[in-house]
Amino acid sequence: MKVVANKRTAQGTGASRRLRQLGKVPGILYGAGAEPVRIEVDHNPLFHALRREKFHASILDLDLDGKSERVLLRDFQMHPYRSIVLHVDFQRVAEDQPIHMRVPLHFVGAENSPAVKLSAAIIGHVLSEIEISCLPRDLPEFIDVDLSGLTAQQTVHVSDLKPPTGVSLVRRGKDDPVVVSVTLPSVQAEEAAPVEEAAAAAAAAPPAVAAAGAKAPAAAAPAAGKAAAPPAAGGKAAAPAAKPAAAAAPVGKAPAAKKK
Repeated sequence: MKVVANKRTAQGTGASRRLRQLGKVPGILYGAGAEPVRIEVDHNPLFHALRREKFHASILDLDLDGKSERVLLRDFQMHPYRSIVLHVDFQRVAEDQPIHMRVPLHFVGAENSPAVKLSAAIIGHVLSEIEISCLPRDLPEFIDVDLSGLTAQQTVHVSDLKPPTGVSLVRRGKDDPVVVSVTLPSVQAEEAAPVEEAAAAAAAAPPAVAAAGAKAPAAAAPAAGKAAAPPAAGGKAAAPAAKPAAAAAPVGKAPAAKKK
């Protein structure tokens, strides 16, 4: 990728502000044993280039006043809330000196892994980039991480990665950070599945089975009082016995008939 830049002589906060108003980005070029050079770059081409992953992990061709130099993007500064690049740093590279860079990781094959297919596990990407050391000619744009053989009991560490030829992974001491983690489904979800299956089976049961299940509680309940008499064949069920009638009042003697 190519970047076009020009040298600038003005420096300071005021000069940088005036450059930005003209659609330029102030920057600096350093490294490879040469003196640092203050530069300016057109804002819009640089802004769109920064949105490409390749621009951050590739050797760039910097055209500085008609002279080409091979450089790396080392740093850039954005406005806190506006889409404006405030400053950019480029570093010269020497073909015979190793460089340290952070390159992105590309994860492939997770959907075909046993962890996903057999265990319905969730794959978590703990790291999205990694630091490497290599010569400029061996610098990769990214490193592939093959997850097609990942199982539910496995975790991928930095030591498990396979960098390209000529590239070494940079580790701090004995640290071996986790790159990919595997999370199994929660226990609650597994316990709820049999309950839902039982409810679905009960809803799909034949009416006769459901009726038998409904009569079972009634047969088990204790009878209150004397059992009622079965209804006559073809007739209605007998009405409940009426309450006993109140005792009849005593009957007095009939008055005697008068004689004529």
